[in-house]
Amino acid sequence: MTSSLYPLFLKLADRDVLVVGAGPVGTAKARALVEAGARVTVVAPDASDEIRADAAAGRLALSLRAFVATDVEGAWLVVAAATGEVNRAVAAAAEARRTFVLAVDDPPAASAYGAGVVRRGGVTLAVSTDGRAPALAGLLREGLEAVLPDDLDAWTAAAERARVAWKAAGVPMAERRPLLLDALNRLYAEREAAEPAPAPEGERPVGRVALVGAGPGDSELITMRGARRLAEADLVLYDALASEGLRALAPDARWFYVGKRACRQSIGQDILNRLLVKNARRGLDVVRLKAGDPFVFGRGGEEALALAEAGIPCEIVPGVSSAVAAPALAGIPVTHRGMASSFAVVTGHHEETYAPLLASFAPGSLTIVVLMGLRQRARVAELLLARGWDRGTPAAIVVAAGTPEMWRWTGALDALGAAEIPPASRAAPGLLVVGEVVSLAATIAAGAAPPGSRSAES
Repeated sequence: MTSSLYPLFLKLADRDVLVVGAGPVGTAKARALVEAGARVTVVAPDASDEIRADAAAGRLALSLRAFVATDVEGAWLVVAAATGEVNRAVAAAAEARRTFVLAVDDPPAASAYGAGVVRRGGVTLAVSTDGRAPALAGLLREGLEAVLPDDLDAWTAAAERARVAWKAAGVPMAERRPLLLDALNRLYAEREAAEPAPAPEGERPVGRVALVGAGPGDSELITMRGARRLAEADLVLYDALASEGLRALAPDARWFYVGKRACRQSIGQDILNRLLVKNARRGLDVVRLKAGDPFVFGRGGEEALALAEAGIPCEIVPGVSSAVAAPALAGIPVTHRGMASSFAVVTGHHEETYAPLLASFAPGSLTIVVLMGLRQRARVAELLLARGWDRGTPAAIVVAAGTPEMWRWTGALDALGAAEIPPASRAAPGLLVVGEVVSLAATIAAGAAPPGSRSAES
């Protein structure tokens, strides 16, 4: 029988914490620990630009080298965010020194697990799945964040005032919860009494919905109109690929995750459509924030039709599609005089969808962009070669375009299937590009590569 976890909230201010690994996950963990006031040391052979910047600013210590067991000495907590082999070495060293280890996405190496955390109004809620399903913990966190009252700080203040009075009066702990419920009910009763009566159902103002394209990854690539709609929003329904940096544009809005990754939708499309309609009828300004463009493999058309049928005003705010932006950020123009006068965009999720399309393209006649096609890259190459495309046709893989973690591979079509994507990039969004225009990437990207981007050539 597996023993259950004992949950705790740690006070790490001015305590030493070690983070091993400085990829995207290690970076996020290190920054969260710095915010908690911990004295953070990061050990890794290489580090993200964010970690290097924090180290340069004195917010944390950075050692660019491999982990050694003595790194654990003196640490109150250790975070292992490296490869499985390194995580196991970290776990063994920490176990010998009676130090807890949070091993990211590596339960066997962990003696502590992180949690999906919601902080609002002085209240902290944490959700754990015992390290078995961190993605589920994240979804539960989003759900809690959506249902918690916006004025939770008023609840906290009322409870704090009542606690002082109860302690002074010697009220037993068992009697305090019913008293607190009464106090919170009075809080709302007083507020409602001070507010004007709501308009009848038929006279209530209807909010609006904006389907906003967020662009390919960089929060600065959203359009000016998209940024304005976010600033005006009461509620933002966002997907998995929308940049976290966009939250700063809508600090007062409630954010709710409705994303989809690798064919897995967090909630059904019909439920999402009803959410849009319901919240607009409540008078809210709702932004449906989508990566790229709402109408490019984003199901924006279905949402727009559902809103039209419900009589809800809907504004379409186009976004920069990753179909053209990601290749461009990697130095690849999808069209170029003398090389390609047209391009085609297909989705790589299901072979029954993309195979007939690939078979219809004459070899070398255009540029092919395959969105969401990383897992199918070998099959895509096989189908094109069978169609008669030259084995040496230039091809590219672009991952995490528009972010500091952007990675690019270029090579020949016959090597596309065997191209090795770094472990840190395998969970990031990516696409394939096939065509002569890829041969321009090295020259163009050399003078325009975003900071922190990485590349490989076969």
